[in-house]
Amino acid sequence: MHTITAPTPADTQGDFLLQPPDPADRVPCRIDPVDLRRLDLLALLTAAGIAPSAGDRAAIDRLSELPGSVHVALRRWLEQAYGFCR
Repeated sequence: MHTITAPTPADTQGDFLLQPPDPADRVPCRIDPVDLRRLDLLALLTAAGIAPSAGDRAAIDRLSELPGSVHVALRRWLEQAYGFCR
């Protein structure tokens, strides 16, 4: 079996590629579903051409805290009303 080693700067005389990271060394990162719903809602509003006003942040935050089923319905309504699909 052949072992691959990373080239040294002397071997390449310039830039060289690094070995890909070991998946076992990755730090687990979980995004809170509320944050995902907030990002999705902001993206959906942006795609619909609706720019949230400065005072809308609190409303978007509250909508994001609602259960996922409510968020799915809200997304469906906006997609149907503005005639686009994601």
